[in-house]
Amino acid sequence: AVYSEADAASLHIQQADEAFTLGEGPAAGTYLVVEKILAVAKQTGAKAIHPGYGFLSENAAFAEACEAANIAFVGPTPEQLRVFGLKHTARALAKQHGVPMLEGTELLENLDAALIAGEQVGYPVMLKSTAGGGGIGMRVCNSAAELSDAFDAVKRLGQNNFSDSGVFIEKYIQRARHLEVQVFGDGRGDVIALGVRDCSVQRRNQKVLEETPAPNLPAGMAEELCAAAIKLAKAVSYRSAGTVEFVYDSAAERFYFLEVNTRLQVEHGVTEQVWGVDLVRWMIELAAGDLAPLSELAKGLKPSGHAIQARLYAEDPGRDFQPSPGLLTAVDFPKADGKALRIDTWVEAGCEIPPYFDPMIAKVITWAATRDQASAALSQALADSVLYGVESNRDYLRQILVDAPFASGEPWTRCLEGLTYTAN
Repeated sequence: AVYSEADAASLHIQQADEAFTLGEGPAAGTYLVVEKILAVAKQTGAKAIHPGYGFLSENAAFAEACEAANIAFVGPTPEQLRVFGLKHTARALAKQHGVPMLEGTELLENLDAALIAGEQVGYPVMLKSTAGGGGIGMRVCNSAAELSDAFDAVKRLGQNNFSDSGVFIEKYIQRARHLEVQVFGDGRGDVIALGVRDCSVQRRNQKVLEETPAPNLPAGMAEELCAAAIKLAKAVSYRSAGTVEFVYDSAAERFYFLEVNTRLQVEHGVTEQVWGVDLVRWMIELAAGDLAPLSELAKGLKPSGHAIQARLYAEDPGRDFQPSPGLLTAVDFPKADGKALRIDTWVEAGCEIPPYFDPMIAKVITWAATRDQASAALSQALADSVLYGVESNRDYLRQILVDAPFASGEPWTRCLEGLTYTAN
């Protein structure tokens, strides 16, 4: 494993057979420095690098640097990272292969072009940075005035966060659901899909709860979504794990292509719980040339039950979700059994939550025969989790679980705007 000094106390560092520091400070001087990571790989004789689901995981230049150093990049090919890495090129490919699309534009040269496009597409529209993810560089515009105000700001966000200031416009659906299909390809043209996740519960375009299977879809809709995702992935002979994301209009019962994430998703665990697979193992075996044919793996696959994930963060819901870095003086999660309750975390008592990175503490995942049972178990697991030293969103997550949009199985991407946090 490699680490920034700020993460030196992390559980994965202690559990690794060998761990190497990348130095001190934020990501720009540690996790994003390709030369440092490759130097460690060469020093240790590592034959592969798994990039996780952040930092360089979708960086085509890093994947190429690995290949040039004769080190396997455990993920898609550099070409696939490039074509799907920018939303406007991914849209073009989806359109070429007949995947349903929201009305939208190519990259916009200037504000005047954006204003003309806004009138043509019809407000409300979403102004988007073509690069990056995580909800950064997205702004809903209800009028020409709002589009004018947002244009330069979204370009700056793209440039500052992803070194790409390109922006485009897409039609905005007022009560959209965010659905996604987990795909896995062998790089030779065979692709399988592992069901549909619902990631509609979001705060400022950042996912908060994720689940599978997606609840309350019309008959046959999940199959249509999976077929569209497979079609797109097969078009590029996709290699490794990936996620094809869609916007779903509940009123019209129609879905539209959103983007492709060319990496392992933070929420991949709910798919693993329901389908009984280990996606990381598959990724590594594929990179090593040891993975059984996908057609053979698919024969034994059958989804079972329902899984829900909550993202537990060191943040203060009472202060507009301000990050809450600091020393964890006490940490006690309920005992996980790997199936009904799974807790993916990097912390224990004595760990410091640094101010430099995403403040996620853990992913708490429950599995049960039914959605209601999984939801009740998740609420209980959160209630039984002890965290002292920093503020967390634990109680906020429990309030979401019983709030009508999620509890009814009909959430939409902005449903949390109607939930007022109540401190216990």
